[in-house]
Amino acid sequence: MAATFSLIGTIEPFLHCNLKKGDRIYCEANAMVMMESNLELKGKLQGGIMQALMRRFANDESLFQQEIEAVHGEGDCLLAPTLDGDMQIIDIGEKHYTLNDGAFVAATHNVDVRANIQRNLGGAVFGDTGGFVVMQTSGSGQLVVSGFGSLFEIEVTPRKDVIIDNGHVVCWDSRLDYKLSVSTSKKNGFMSNIINSVTSGEGMVLNFSGSGKVIICSRNRDSYQGWIQSILGSNSGGRGGNGGFLDQIM
Repeated sequence: MAATFSLIGTIEPFLHCNLKKGDRIYCEANAMVMMESNLELKGKLQGGIMQALMRRFANDESLFQQEIEAVHGEGDCLLAPTLDGDMQIIDIGEKHYTLNDGAFVAATHNVDVRANIQRNLGGAVFGDTGGFVVMQTSGSGQLVVSGFGSLFEIEVTPRKDVIIDNGHVVCWDSRLDYKLSVSTSKKNGFMSNIINSVTSGEGMVLNFSGSGKVIICSRNRDSYQGWIQSILGSNSGGRGGNGGFLDQIM
């Protein structure tokens, strides 16, 4: 019997995993919160050095991921993502998924999450989904993803495209077609779309078509970071008003 995941709690839950002797899971660096003594934790270059380097390039992740193995018998562990927000457990096998930056939390050992070159290179120039490199699943088992805020599933169906702000996309069914643009408008030229994107605050959007599921999160990490920085900057006081709070305590 393979390791099993479950979520504990309703607001920013823990990820609970039960492992039988010999089971292994892997997770993002620093995800482990608690584990029982039958389990062992070690850092591992998941997929080898080239895959580790590509993940680093794609998501600015640590080269090493955590691997937890039930060496001495059955045991339980609790994991948590880096950012505030919800998690979702996804079955991998019949369907596979493409992950946005920072979405990966953990997976059972038979699931492979590999960094691959985007097939949509034109969109990658403007994208925030790992640039030219995206994370894609293969194998079979369970995958856990997280998003900033609450998570919600959207079903994309034929002849009914869905447009989603790029900063709110967590992951999507790899069978879906997608393209990145700077505006939801279909009528204006390139420069008009750029201006519309800036003035409306719309930013980058992903247009999904075909048939499959997209998981989105309620909050935009980059927008939240910008808001925090603006608050710190508004409290700058000295140094000509340009230094910000962090400069005052340096």
